[in-house]
Amino acid sequence: RLCALGKGQLTPGRGLTQGPQNPKKQGIFHIHEACSPIHVNHVRDKLREIVGASTNWRDHVKAMEERKLLHSFLAKSQDELPPRRMKDSYIEVLLPLGSEPELREKYLTVQNTVRFGRILEDLDSLGVLTCYMHNKIHSAKMSPLSIVTALVDKIDMCKKSLSPEQDIKFSGHVSWVGKTSMEVKMQMFQLHGDEFCPVLDATFVMVARDSENKGPAFVNPLILESPEEEELFRQGECTLIFLPPNAVWMENSKLKSLEICHPQERNIFNRIFGGFLMRKAYELGWATACSFGGSRPFVVAVDDIMFQKPVEVGSLLFLSSQVCFTQNNYIQVRVHSEVASLQEKEHTTTNVFHFTFMSEKEVPLVFPKTYGESMLYLDGQRHFNSMSGPATVRKDYLWNP
Repeated sequence: RLCALGKGQLTPGRGLTQGPQNPKKQGIFHIHEACSPIHVNHVRDKLREIVGASTNWRDHVKAMEERKLLHSFLAKSQDELPPRRMKDSYIEVLLPLGSEPELREKYLTVQNTVRFGRILEDLDSLGVLTCYMHNKIHSAKMSPLSIVTALVDKIDMCKKSLSPEQDIKFSGHVSWVGKTSMEVKMQMFQLHGDEFCPVLDATFVMVARDSENKGPAFVNPLILESPEEEELFRQGECTLIFLPPNAVWMENSKLKSLEICHPQERNIFNRIFGGFLMRKAYELGWATACSFGGSRPFVVAVDDIMFQKPVEVGSLLFLSSQVCFTQNNYIQVRVHSEVASLQEKEHTTTNVFHFTFMSEKEVPLVFPKTYGESMLYLDGQRHFNSMSGPATVRKDYLWNP
């Protein structure tokens, strides 16, 4: 993942483009006369047609049952599938905000700007459609693959603001292929005069599942036809670091809880008793370690509990627990505590707890996926290393909540 974090610098215009580039205006994208972009409203229609889904719920359920019959079209290995070129999956999609005012209404915020959430939806749909084009089976009316988004690796903005009154165009193509996964590079442009200028570059990772979305499915291999395509493919290999056996992503090791701070839990100064906060944090941390390790853990170390802010009676106490480091039988858990009053509704951090638990059996490794998680991982490793010494499991004496 460090390689992916270091990569992240996508230059405007990188990837496949249609039409010549103007050397006097770097990053300007010109419309190729022979290229016919798909209307943004038709992208999901095409996806429904490819998958066999319907906007009507009853028909949709029936179509999903019919998809079970598509298993025979799935390849037993990737070698059975014909290789494809990057240009085979290239798609352009037009979002005509300028020429279709009725469509513009869906993309407007109250500040008369473009809703970025809508743009993310369109990018996701384009990424899925691009992958279906890469894996198109001409002998089948519907695709036997269920393609879903696995990761948004990077979105780089080339322009800070968008005009809600100028047409937008998206383009995308498959840039890397594994056995069951694909990377899609997409670009977004907005019309300025008679030219489409770069707005953003996006990299999504998609995975292919079987027709019922129950297991992985093989995808068509990719042919590289130029040094530029080889470089795009190399970047994809750098980005897509998958989990080794017996490992989980840190983001999948979380538990949360909410407590109402009743007067019953107050101390002699009419604030919430610090021991109550520690107990609730420990119980959530223990439950997190128990769920993660698959056996009853016991605590072997508690480190750095600092009370940053008193908790008032009547506050809402939000606790968030996460496994941030593991080694052999040890589980390092971080519990973040924050409060919000009913009047202000602003969340304020009160404590961060660090608990080291030991499980009866060896536990999976945890891997960070983002920069923030990498920092939590290193901090968890530091707290684990500060433990005075190894502990041993005594089945006849386990600390319980």
